[in-house]
Amino acid sequence: MKVLVIGGGAREHALCRSLSLDPDVTALHCAPGNAGIGEVAQLHPVDALDGAAVALLATELAAELVVVGPEAPLVAGVADAVRAAGIPCFGPSREAAELEGSKAFAKDVMAAAGVPTGRSYVCTTPEEIDEALDAFGAPYVVKDDGLAAGKGVVVTDDLAAAREHALACERVVIEEFLDGPEVSLFAITDGQTVIPLTPAQDFKRALDGDAGPNTGGMGAYSPLPWADPKMVDEVMATVLQPTVDELHRRGTPFSGLLYAGLAITSRGVRVIEFNARFGDPETQVVLARLQTPLAGLLLHAAQGTLDLEPPLRWRDDAAVTVVIASHNYPDTPRTGDPIEGLDEVAAKDAPHAYVLHAGTRRDGDAIVSAGGRVLSVTATGKDLTQARERAYKAVARIRLDGSQHRTDIARKAAGE
Repeated sequence: MKVLVIGGGAREHALCRSLSLDPDVTALHCAPGNAGIGEVAQLHPVDALDGAAVALLATELAAELVVVGPEAPLVAGVADAVRAAGIPCFGPSREAAELEGSKAFAKDVMAAAGVPTGRSYVCTTPEEIDEALDAFGAPYVVKDDGLAAGKGVVVTDDLAAAREHALACERVVIEEFLDGPEVSLFAITDGQTVIPLTPAQDFKRALDGDAGPNTGGMGAYSPLPWADPKMVDEVMATVLQPTVDELHRRGTPFSGLLYAGLAITSRGVRVIEFNARFGDPETQVVLARLQTPLAGLLLHAAQGTLDLEPPLRWRDDAAVTVVIASHNYPDTPRTGDPIEGLDEVAAKDAPHAYVLHAGTRRDGDAIVSAGGRVLSVTATGKDLTQARERAYKAVARIRLDGSQHRTDIARKAAGE
């Protein structure tokens, strides 16, 4: 199978790594990719938001499967363009991707499907914003209705900060605060059949102890030793299947990766948000544990034959990912700094630990930073303690001036 992956972050590097290890994949391409992805796939320059350009590239490469990684191309309708060219594509249509593209649309779908979520108001005027903030009280949860690269959500006790963020959004969703730990649960679906993956937990705040500003995610781990073993079945029955069924009923079937961000509250599971693609950095740990070959699974979803997929197989190993971010992230990050130590990790820590590139590019013979989140250092082990040790040992080998990372990823879950 010839596969083309669209995107250029650590999520796409994780996808390409898994696909490169799949014996059924005979040729692997990625557009635009990054410095790390270039080691396992052939890179092509393309505007990932241009559906016609992506479809043309897929046609020229005779791709038999296209996997769209990031949310922006999905919301822009890139998957539709690829399918219109007669090529199977893993990723929802533009209409179905509104589940992530619009928080208000997602709330409407959840209400119709009876999916448990927080109460919310959609606001477009300062008066509506003030009323909603007053109705819920602190802590305030304010979400930009549109895409914001994982940084459109503010959770704060500061009324002025909540109001400032709300006013900066064209359309904003203000909702009740949901207590309890958060869980990310991915599911592969062809629009009818739904197959859940293993749960993961990510760390949104920039600093240790969940302090600092919200980010796109600073690390993740799987499995979750503290979670109820029945949780996945419950989420399948109350969240994932009803949502897929509701979108099918509306004539906009959701095919691809449905990501449920969940709060395990004192009143039960509640949906915080939906995403229409693999999450970053949770993908890095989920795929590290997936034993089932990836290409066939994604192709079944793209072709509407997911009911033919045998039960997924998982490794017993635990996995931990630690994100190394550039100076000043999540504000305007500094880029162009050389990254050293990558060869050392490859020589001394493989196969148990490896580096997935996010914001990197080649500059002559050097690899330099090219974004806010630069690298995802991923490790596996017999348990979370060993996976943590291996991940942080590899992190210590990497040198990037001014870089930052959290030191407490999975610490609590490991019982440390």
